[in-house]
Amino acid sequence: MNDMNTTENSAMLTIYDNPPRSAWGTLTERCTRREEEITRQVEEILEEVRTGGDRALCDITERIEGRRPEAFEIPAETVEAAAGELSDAMKQALDTARANIEAFHRAQLPAEVRVETMPGVTCLQRAVAIDRVGLYIPGGRAPLFSTVLMLALPARVAGCREVILCTPARADGSVAPEIRYAARLCGVTHLFAVGGAQAIAAMAYGTESIPRVEKIFGPGNRYVTKAKQLVGARDVAIDLPAGPSEVLVLADDSASPEFAAADLLSQAEHGGDSQAVLVCASTEFARATQRAVAEQLTRRRRAAIIREALQQSRIIVLTDREERIAFSNAYAPEHLILTMESPWEAAAGITSAGSVFIGHWSTESAGDYASGTNHTLPTGGWARSCNGVNVDSYLRKITFQELTREGLRRLAPTIEAMAMAEGLDAHADAVRIRLESAEAPNDTLNPQNPKRS
Repeated sequence: MNDMNTTENSAMLTIYDNPPRSAWGTLTERCTRREEEITRQVEEILEEVRTGGDRALCDITERIEGRRPEAFEIPAETVEAAAGELSDAMKQALDTARANIEAFHRAQLPAEVRVETMPGVTCLQRAVAIDRVGLYIPGGRAPLFSTVLMLALPARVAGCREVILCTPARADGSVAPEIRYAARLCGVTHLFAVGGAQAIAAMAYGTESIPRVEKIFGPGNRYVTKAKQLVGARDVAIDLPAGPSEVLVLADDSASPEFAAADLLSQAEHGGDSQAVLVCASTEFARATQRAVAEQLTRRRRAAIIREALQQSRIIVLTDREERIAFSNAYAPEHLILTMESPWEAAAGITSAGSVFIGHWSTESAGDYASGTNHTLPTGGWARSCNGVNVDSYLRKITFQELTREGLRRLAPTIEAMAMAEGLDAHADAVRIRLESAEAPNDTLNPQNPKRS
């Protein structure tokens, strides 16, 4: 980056002053680490679970966590007991978040499409829910019970018959009461205390305890992400390409440096491989945000993790507003915050982002928890071609068509011409045989009596 002017401070956020477009490719890169060893380890875990089932899950848990579980499923009475372990304030917060998330996702349910494309030819499209889905909820240092709402509620709104949830156990083998309560609140069918790549393997292949699912959803660490990528390529559908969390704050001088710093830090605290980027209009705003980051960092409980994330984070100064929008689209962030004058005008130019937060008061934290939108979003630039989780993620669109005899007669010349041009004469004959048959009824066939309707 020798062709760019840069400055940095103790908070490790480097400022790039009006970098040329030729440098944008480097500046939009994410944190990359060697994947070969992770891939090898995950491949071994997947095969071990695929062939060994529950016994393999116990062996892996003993190796990694130092305990050998007697069972993986959390009993229904233990799930129910979570309500008595939480404060009324926490339960009210979860209830409010649930209502908002469910309302927004219920509005996404698609209507049936029915079109008579020509007389006697009717086409339909219906949405059908995936029968059994698997959700992965990270545990570790901070159990992400909010993700239970984000994944289980759309599944229930869509109409999935079974919702399987896997999450890492705590040191004593239990599951956090917030996750148990959220699972009950959202209608999760089965809750299993198992995490890591082995949980993904269990849902992909099935074990004696954990049923095989048709699609796997949810974020996770690099091992979980790699496991999803591998099973998604050959065994089961997955929700979307997801990696370390990221935010891009698009600001002008009307914004608050303190607000911008707070949003950068809130994303950086997810993990050491997270990335936070500020794209602003002036070096004065950039330096003010640097100072605010350094000051706020002293009050953060996860300061060590944030410092690690800030090492691959940055501030870009672009004085031209259109250039700032263009850089954002080139980066294609998971989360995009537009804290500027006329933010909706800027939003009209956004073509690549997972979720967009409009105006000075729209912190990304609102979308993470309770505004109603989903926080399971594409990362690593995948927002150029993928969207976040929504109700459609849990549905399959099946098409139907019904032709009357007259409808087939009208369409026959088109079908026959195209079939013969492709050298598929059996396709053409499937039309001719019907139209030449004296047995064919005048309208559609009754499936219960194929001779006559």
